[in-house]
Amino acid sequence: MSQRNPEICIIGAGMSGLLMGIRLKQAGIENFRIYEKGATVGGTWRENRYPGLCCDVPSFLYSYSFEPNLDWSHRFAPGREIWDYFEGIAKKYDLLPHIAFNKEIASARYEGRQWHIETKDGDKTVADILISAWGALHRKHYPEIEGLDSFEGAAFHSADWNHDVKLEGKRIGVIGTGSTAVQMMAPLSKVARKLHMFQRTAQWIMPIGNKEYTPRERSQKRRFPVLAKLTRLYFEQLFEIFSTAVVQDGWRRRRVSKQCREYLARVKDPELRRKLTPDSDPMCKRLVISNDFYPTLRKEHVELVTEGIDHIEAKGIVTVDGTLRELDVLVLATGFDAHAFGVEEVVGKDGVSLKQAWDGGTRAYRSVAFPGFPNFFMLIGPNSPVGNISLIDISETQTKYVMNCIRMFQEGKFAAIEPNAEATRKFHESLVGAMVNTVWVTGCNSWYLGPDGVPITWPWTAKRFRKDLRKPNLAEFDLSSA
Repeated sequence: MSQRNPEICIIGAGMSGLLMGIRLKQAGIENFRIYEKGATVGGTWRENRYPGLCCDVPSFLYSYSFEPNLDWSHRFAPGREIWDYFEGIAKKYDLLPHIAFNKEIASARYEGRQWHIETKDGDKTVADILISAWGALHRKHYPEIEGLDSFEGAAFHSADWNHDVKLEGKRIGVIGTGSTAVQMMAPLSKVARKLHMFQRTAQWIMPIGNKEYTPRERSQKRRFPVLAKLTRLYFEQLFEIFSTAVVQDGWRRRRVSKQCREYLARVKDPELRRKLTPDSDPMCKRLVISNDFYPTLRKEHVELVTEGIDHIEAKGIVTVDGTLRELDVLVLATGFDAHAFGVEEVVGKDGVSLKQAWDGGTRAYRSVAFPGFPNFFMLIGPNSPVGNISLIDISETQTKYVMNCIRMFQEGKFAAIEPNAEATRKFHESLVGAMVNTVWVTGCNSWYLGPDGVPITWPWTAKRFRKDLRKPNLAEFDLSSA
């Protein structure tokens, strides 16, 4: 019997979208299109170009398992290197002919057994299978601060860095204290005349240095790839500690907590140490990795501001105590909307959009699908984050799962597949029940939490994630043959 040849649409040419394309080509499927809103591949690594940008997952973990980079320059790769890696991947696997650049999806509607897709510039297409690879952190979050638009200096979001602005000798303000803000502080301190960090919430810091690999070390890994494999294995074991610590109380969580607290204790200035002490447990928010942040804050021209921001005016930021800090440059390191999973107008078979379905909280069936949306799969969707481990590891697991479903579609086992409501409900109930053991519900307000108070993370171990997504359980799906 001849196999079906489905039309497949992928939204996004970032890490997971490219991976999905590779898996399709490896399976001999060429009938797919990747729609990318930007002019190049790379997703978050194309968008983010701020000073000090690097991955917070070790380089040798942040590459496809089947396509290692043997020449990373640092333990935590600079953003430009990661972008170059994905551009090289797209060329090597001949993905560029499949990508429609500068094509942002406006809507996708399931009608007549197919997905009807329209771009913002009016192009229309249809697909049998729709795969979202839009990523979890792509819609910039701007703070609601009175007077933000009145600032006369240069102001921009960290994910929209204005490289035309000269920073040397300038008075710079950074709003935010997450990984992005922490990473940029050291390089900004080297050029700024005065540097202020406006902190709303203190963060725990894990002191892992960003070792630079010497030319000899890089040469050895290129010559003997087994050394790169051993390096990857070492970091896999190390970061499994993090992924287990966040979901299980025990020695791993105590070990991470001890390291963070001991590192904070090295800050000798008692007032600065007080300001830097979080009121929650380590890992309740995503752990920040740095060994240059605390030393940067001890520089004379660097100030950590913990008074709340009252408003912004033409000359700078005014805090609630009435103090005006005059600025030339204002950086909004305020992150992303972690619950904005891509296109709002994805409308399922009953005329209900994902936005409407998720009004009370973002949910999914085992992180990859949702009832009422046939032949629709998500990569790095709700409940995908597994501790601090590599999203590439997660995406590789999910793409294998999706490929299993596509193969069954090709073989004629169904024409449409969607998780049934009961299986999804039971999964969500078990997920909520397991959250009580995680560190994310111990009392902090993080971007992990949805409007229903349930984190969008995976409450079990990485090992459990791989096991649960090894293959689809068709008993938990509604299948249609025509």
